[in-house]
Amino acid sequence: MLRKPLGEKINAVRARKKQRLPVVLSKEEVSRLLKAMSGVHELMAQLMYGCGLRVMEVLRLRVQELDFDQGLLLVRRGKGDKDRSTILLPELHVPLKDHVIFVRKLYEQDVENGTCNVYLPHALAQKYRGGPRAWNWQYVFASKSLSVDPRAGVRRRHHMDESSIQKSVVHAACLV
Repeated sequence: MLRKPLGEKINAVRARKKQRLPVVLSKEEVSRLLKAMSGVHELMAQLMYGCGLRVMEVLRLRVQELDFDQGLLLVRRGKGDKDRSTILLPELHVPLKDHVIFVRKLYEQDVENGTCNVYLPHALAQKYRGGPRAWNWQYVFASKSLSVDPRAGVRRRHHMDESSIQKSVVHAACLV
């Protein structure tokens, strides 16, 4: 800054990063936490725990990524923008199928109202012209309300907000 040379070499020592241990719940704690939850948030938490999904992976699940026959769940654009498959627990088949039936009714209402539209990533909307209105591209955990997509200015149904599941887990943890 003052354009004066430093008289001697500086041997700076970097500060050490603190190593933090991850918080891991026991099976009993997880069981109590899941029992304290209810409804769609309980199902989402069961998928996260039982299938090893992250919050956004659960929220971004599409109907076509559920394979009940083979007991698989496809995860698209997961961490590192990678795709993978994981086991869909048999215990979750019935509640998940029931939830998909509920989402199907929501989808059919959107079709009747002419508001059926869902976001497709990258250039898939151009590749699959009918994709945003197709059943298989709909979110499994769709939002209850329609919203305007700020990128396209189009009114569509997006997935649920991530804060809803996070708040539900925090609330359940307070009850346990």
